[in-house]
Amino acid sequence: MFLDIVILDSKKHIRDTFSCGEESLDNYIKKRASQELKKLVSTTFVLTDSSDNLVLGYYTISAYSIEATALDDIFAKSLPRYPLLPATLLGRLAVDKSQKGKGYGGRLLVDAMKTALDTSKRVASTALVVDAIDENAMNFYTKYGFRQFKQEPMKLYYSMADIGRLDL
Repeated sequence: MFLDIVILDSKKHIRDTFSCGEESLDNYIKKRASQELKKLVSTTFVLTDSSDNLVLGYYTISAYSIEATALDDIFAKSLPRYPLLPATLLGRLAVDKSQKGKGYGGRLLVDAMKTALDTSKRVASTALVVDAIDENAMNFYTKYGFRQFKQEPMKLYYSMADIGRLDL
């Protein structure tokens, strides 16, 4: 088994059996991911076993903007006083139920962080932002160091500067 994380190829990657247990995430990878990729709305990266191209997990990223006033004061004071700041949105992250407990969620998250950081060197981004779908997801992201927005506890961020200091 050789695992790889690559951009979704709808002609190659097998998505029809994907099931993480959250209908919106299952439907997205099966029905909308390739369309949003074509329309440049978001980019879907898939974790596959290269021997059979079966999608074991995925994440999406896209451009985003955040209000500076929504960030914690320590982070916000180091940034310019613009009303909106550029960011990267980690829109979705899911792992097939059959693969739970293998560390694939963390692997996908680290890859998303690397991708966001690399992209931010060409197109500015102050943070990687995620909307946690539930408490379990929120706990997952906070375990990795994401911080909550002031007024929206289910919305979290990780500054690009902090990601850059990680040994990814």
